[in-house]
Amino acid sequence: MAAAPQERRLPAPLPSPGSPPTPPGTGTDTGAACEGTASPVPGPCSRLGPARCGVPPRPAATRRPGRHGWFAHSPARGPLASGTAHSPSFLLSSCATGPIAMASGSGAAPKGVRSATLKRCLDVLRDASSDSEQFAALLLVTKAVRAGELDSKTRRQIFDAIGFTFPNRLLTSREPPSGCPEHTFRALGLTLLACFCTDPELAGHSQILNKIPTFNDVLVSPCNPDSTSMIDDAYQCLTAVMATPRGPRELVTKGTVAALCHAYVNGNYGSDRALTLLLGLLAVAEVKCWQRDAPHLLAVLSKLSEEFLKAEDMTKFELCELLPHFIPLSSPLTQDSKGSECLHRIYKGLAKILGSKLSHSQRDPALKLAACLMQACGSEWIPAGSTGSKFLALLVNLACVEVRLTLEEPDPMETEGKKEVVTACYVLMEMGIQECLKEEESLLEEAQKMQLIRIMEEAFGAVIFYLRQVKEEELQDPFIFASVRILGAWMAEETSALKQEICELLPFLVHYAKKLFKESGTAEGLPQTDGVQAGLASTEGSVLPQDALRFLLPGFCHLTAEDRPREILISEGAPALLCDYFLHQWKVLTSEPGSLTPLTSTEMSLQTACGIFLNLVVTAPDLIRQEKTFCSLMDTLLKSLPFLLPQKDHLVLAANIATLGLMMARVLASSAVLQGTQSAKEFFGATIRFLSEAHVTQADPSSCCSALAVSPAYTSAWGDIRELWFLGMQALAGCVPLFPWLPQAVLQARWLEGLSEALTRVAPASVDFELVAAFQGVLLELARASKPCREVILSHHGEEWANLYGMAALEQCLSER
Repeated sequence: MAAAPQERRLPAPLPSPGSPPTPPGTGTDTGAACEGTASPVPGPCSRLGPARCGVPPRPAATRRPGRHGWFAHSPARGPLASGTAHSPSFLLSSCATGPIAMASGSGAAPKGVRSATLKRCLDVLRDASSDSEQFAALLLVTKAVRAGELDSKTRRQIFDAIGFTFPNRLLTSREPPSGCPEHTFRALGLTLLACFCTDPELAGHSQILNKIPTFNDVLVSPCNPDSTSMIDDAYQCLTAVMATPRGPRELVTKGTVAALCHAYVNGNYGSDRALTLLLGLLAVAEVKCWQRDAPHLLAVLSKLSEEFLKAEDMTKFELCELLPHFIPLSSPLTQDSKGSECLHRIYKGLAKILGSKLSHSQRDPALKLAACLMQACGSEWIPAGSTGSKFLALLVNLACVEVRLTLEEPDPMETEGKKEVVTACYVLMEMGIQECLKEEESLLEEAQKMQLIRIMEEAFGAVIFYLRQVKEEELQDPFIFASVRILGAWMAEETSALKQEICELLPFLVHYAKKLFKESGTAEGLPQTDGVQAGLASTEGSVLPQDALRFLLPGFCHLTAEDRPREILISEGAPALLCDYFLHQWKVLTSEPGSLTPLTSTEMSLQTACGIFLNLVVTAPDLIRQEKTFCSLMDTLLKSLPFLLPQKDHLVLAANIATLGLMMARVLASSAVLQGTQSAKEFFGATIRFLSEAHVTQADPSSCCSALAVSPAYTSAWGDIRELWFLGMQALAGCVPLFPWLPQAVLQARWLEGLSEALTRVAPASVDFELVAAFQGVLLELARASKPCREVILSHHGEEWANLYGMAALEQCLSER
């Protein structure tokens, strides 16, 4: 007798599409291997023969969701047949076979005999000239092999004998055998494809991938008892496709996300499997999923959020772990009314949870969900007003308590199990820092801010304590990176609290950042050019995988302005590390052609690093002269500014580089790269252009005169670059006596003529004292160092406007003969 139907084993849930492919057999994509199962075979009507083709389905106990190898109805009659006469004996034998399975049992033939028999059966299958012969051959195949012994090679032999043509015709046939349901042939075709998909190589075949829309249609079609097996087979195929390298992309582009969402929202048969597949697709292609199917995914989120709000049992905590998968980082939910409604329901559900007395196992998922929302939406999902402010304060308070409990007296085993929730608490603490810093539109009241700052100070004390215990072999732990990152956020904003503790931790922080930077292989894979001609890259992906320095830079910028922490940073080699980091980040920025989108993290890192170097130039000029890496940095600055200045939307970075270059040039005046080289002249030319184009004359509505105002091109960035511009003017004045060729560069730029004309035309009251002092500083040095410059100033009524603006030193210099 034939064995009972074998259960089809599903591919592992949430398969990894990035797994290495197995060697291709026919030029197809491959994926993660699936366990062997029963082979595809024709399943006819019922065990009672063709006359009872429409009998009720088998009882639920024998209709396994994952089964394959048997069909509900017979394909032996109907328009699919090739025209060959169907003998009653064939129809009866075909239908009477019932559930199709590989042969098994105590009376089976020896393995060698079975192999020879299978070969003959496959020959018959390949040589079949009609549908009837093909069905008959399939039946013979089922008698020739055991399901439990069916290896991938045998499965592939069976597939090679059947091919895709026959199941394709089954799927497209719309005329079922007399007395059978209309989906009979389609069900047979789906089961054959489901059997093929047990071979991971076949699951990635283009013929399978092309059937994805068919599988989707099955999931969204009305379900009746006779069609559940088709739905099982469709899920079987989709799950197998998901495990292939191309699978996720194909599923997303061919509409599977929408079909899965429909199946889940409507509670269709197999909706739990729809949710599992959705989770897998979101895990590997979240951005694409939300770009293509946001309304459908929002419908799922809406259903989940409603259940979350209403649940009063353990389901609520299970949903806490499920909901984060449907909170997109790429598509802010607050921009959509339906998304906002979902967020409000989640907020109300979380408020209920966190306002209750909970165990750790119940509170932890809630904290992780809240952190996920903070990452995706900031604090916008929390309503304004007293209720919202209390909720936010409670969240940050709970996060700080959790961090202290875990890190102050760390038990290695306990800490290991709590790293995920503590990392979520770090997100909540960072949001607490941001809200405390807001002067306007903050959710928190001043009293709440002061209280939270004290609580967070204690939590950051625990973070510092934990980091001081870290061993060298633990430095690659992502949790250490998360801890350093959150500490960097605290150091960037709070410079007075925990100063002693942070100073003591600085050697570790420098060592950690240096280790990650050096081990990231930054020197490999970068273009071997200075990057100036290549253009600016717009990709964030070039940032170092674990760029600890990026998060420490703002804190280091504060610390280098103070004596003791600056001395520690210098003694630990931080300046050389920062130079190397700057050079790397500049290469990243210019490594690909194209124009950079405004303000990436790489550009922000470069700006902050410039601030650190400016502090060092002012407070430790000897270090700049002695550290060889600063010569390399100077060379990069000289080449960078002429390229960067014309770029749109990068004026802040250009201002930083111009000012830093001028300040360093005063210290490194004797350096070879500054001795009248082409790059030096181009840098100073760009600097003069940056400084000279900052102000223009414009009509003053309140008077008949013109006024001196910030140039329109500088207006949007002036708040960020104002101090840099004044410092740059001061540094340029200091460079004039050091570089004899510099006055000639000023003359070539015709800055003196333009400035003289502007000062002559505008009302003196429109030029504030600080601006007058900046202009006088540069003009005075030029008049002293260069006779041609002095003559140009005089020829443009210099003495008159110098007297008018109170530039006494310049007026005296010009009056000397």
